[in-house]
Amino acid sequence: MAVIEVGRVCRKIAGREAGRVCVVVKVIDDNFVEITGPKELTGVRRRRVNVKHLVPLPIKLDIPEGASDEEVLEALKETDLYPKLLEEKEKREKKKGKQAKGTEES
Repeated sequence: MAVIEVGRVCRKIAGREAGRVCVVVKVIDDNFVEITGPKELTGVRRRRVNVKHLVPLPIKLDIPEGASDEEVLEALKETDLYPKLLEEKEKREKKKGKQAKGTEES
């Protein structure tokens, strides 16, 4: 049994989305998987990534292979992780708002 499987919640450790939580929606081969955040919640867009760039978390969602972002979001709402993801989203939006304000003043 592979650790990286459909429905496995992971944390990205490389790339522009490093540190953010994502969900595996499709296993492509031994080295690559398709993930999603979904973007409106975690900021991670649906994309193909190398499994070396993911750290699996102990949470696994019950979703079908190739699940839509809406299906993933509904499955995440049933976990204890969802409130934490909402907090992270609010922090990112506040930080983004402060940066936008700073550029307007220039």
